[in-house]
Amino acid sequence: MTHGPLAGVKVLELAGLAPGPFAGMMLADHGAEVLRVDRVAAVSDRPRTDVMDRGKRTIGLDLKSAEGVAAFKELAANADVVIEVFRPGVAERLGIGPDDMHAVNERLIYGRMTGWGQEGPLATTAGHDIDYIAISGVLSMLGRAGDKPTPPINILGDFAGGGLMLAYGVLLALFERERTGRGRVVDAAMVDGAAMLFAMFYRSGWGPRGTNLLDTGAPFYDTYETADGGFMALGALEPQFWAEFVSRAGLDDLPDRGDPAQWPVLRLRLEAAFKERTRAEWEAVFEGSDACVSPVLSMAEAAAHPHNTARGAFTTVGEVTQPVPAPRLLGTPEPDLSPATRLEDLTAWGLDRERAAKLRQAGVLA
Repeated sequence: MTHGPLAGVKVLELAGLAPGPFAGMMLADHGAEVLRVDRVAAVSDRPRTDVMDRGKRTIGLDLKSAEGVAAFKELAANADVVIEVFRPGVAERLGIGPDDMHAVNERLIYGRMTGWGQEGPLATTAGHDIDYIAISGVLSMLGRAGDKPTPPINILGDFAGGGLMLAYGVLLALFERERTGRGRVVDAAMVDGAAMLFAMFYRSGWGPRGTNLLDTGAPFYDTYETADGGFMALGALEPQFWAEFVSRAGLDDLPDRGDPAQWPVLRLRLEAAFKERTRAEWEAVFEGSDACVSPVLSMAEAAAHPHNTARGAFTTVGEVTQPVPAPRLLGTPEPDLSPATRLEDLTAWGLDRERAAKLRQAGVLA
């Protein structure tokens, strides 16, 4: 039995890459019953240990067959949400587009996850995270001064601008449905989401990449190498935090940090200072202070950091260390983070055992 604020919400998640599964994970983390629908040949009895599949169940369904489409509609008739991850027009050609689904369930929330959105000159073309953040203007702002734009792996497009925005849109539509009784189509485009994440910076006064306060332009908001090849992150923006940093670091006669013309010299001083001690030594210097200086931890180190262990920020499921669900809803039971397993009994989804058995025998369902 699932718990959490989304307990009782049924989600059909069409299998796809990164953003779709991430949205499904966000919903499953808070109690939704998520059924992942994959290709028949891709489903086995082995649990799926991908972190983004945690707390879900999975089936295989041949959506290129009339029987498979009919079965999907039967499942959708008993669902609250569909997460669809195809290029525009594909779901319609398969017969499982929004109109097809709303014909069998007018309360259904139909969440569409694409890179470019459902319309526009690029809508039907291929792309990846790097392309979406490039067109949104975001990529132009990432990187050091005088260097080429640097993509932050696929965090901004796929996950923050894509999957997280889709999950948010689904929640908005579920909330609205409580008033209207009708479902809605959610058009979640990664190019839109990435642009939204940078709303603060779409204004005058923000200069070229790598020259501003928060993008490594300022020497007091950057990373510095230590004597042992580690790194420390310095974020002493406010004067009081800077004063704390300077005092604890034992620095004096520094250039005026309020004068950008002095930043290159100040940076050289800070680089030299940080290389005088190891990362562990600097950690000891700034431990418990308001200097806003932190060690740059690897992902493995992060799970063992005292603060993260005190909060239980990471857990291990099936030998895979992973972050626990966020945000935390205090007072709710711990969510199910177990690896995804195949769901054999689909009666709760409106597909009785006899019909499921016939579909499996025909190779349509796995």
